[in-house]
Amino acid sequence: MHHRTPGDRLIDIANVLLLGLIALMMLAPFWYVLAVSFASYKEFLQHDIIWFPKEWVLSAYEYIFASESFVRSVGVTVLVTVIGTVVNLAFTSTFAYTLARPVIGQRIMLVLVLFTLLFSAGMIPTYLIVKETHLLNSIWALILPIAINPFNLIVMRQFFVGIPNELHEAAVIDGANDLKVFWNIMLPLSKPSLAAFALFYAVLHWNNYFTGILYLNEPEKWPIQVILRQMVVVGEAQTALGSGQILLEHAPPADTIQMAAIIVATVPILVVYPFLQKHFAKGVMLGSVKG
Repeated sequence: MHHRTPGDRLIDIANVLLLGLIALMMLAPFWYVLAVSFASYKEFLQHDIIWFPKEWVLSAYEYIFASESFVRSVGVTVLVTVIGTVVNLAFTSTFAYTLARPVIGQRIMLVLVLFTLLFSAGMIPTYLIVKETHLLNSIWALILPIAINPFNLIVMRQFFVGIPNELHEAAVIDGANDLKVFWNIMLPLSKPSLAAFALFYAVLHWNNYFTGILYLNEPEKWPIQVILRQMVVVGEAQTALGSGQILLEHAPPADTIQMAAIIVATVPILVVYPFLQKHFAKGVMLGSVKG
């Protein structure tokens, strides 16, 4: 049995202090954004940097939620995230299961699939395909072009390959077809991987703004990340929020509005993570070490 020496304890203390410092550095920007979003108009004008507002006010949040455009963008983002994640999981899991079955020509088919997935045609051909399939200015343009992620497909395929083939053979002997085997055996066994990939895909859809700019011509259909980009990068807070600014007598500073919008756009996806965290590491490792 190894006995811990004073040197080992000093190393542990140093590690804790170092990791604590790194965590503090990571949380500091988020806390600053949160503090500024709750700062009053007067305090914001008096201080260049605000870490602890003397008076916590909701004027910035009232301002953004008074905007019909902002509330609608939140709804669009939630809809795209939910539908997109379901589509991603359905396409990835069924495709991965197909590639995992020992059929003739499986290796050639896998190479062809990986080649087409890993080496995409590029932005312009993809845009032309979206246009010709009449997906422009539709939320499906934000979902279908990224229906399958190559990395997630490979990992999930490896997970299915690692499941003993005897389970499949026993189910077939009992009269089950491939669809029943996939639904009743493979999916229940792959819940950890599905939970991990659900988090991956949900974060991808929630944070995606470029496809919204590229494929959506009507601002009424913009997701929240596009609205946030207009506010933070372009600097058009009032234009992005539409007519909401007239609903309050005194509009908050543009910076506090931006910070409040960032908090609203960030917190929902952070809330989802704790519910999937217990499956996160297990799901990825299962698919990556088997096969």
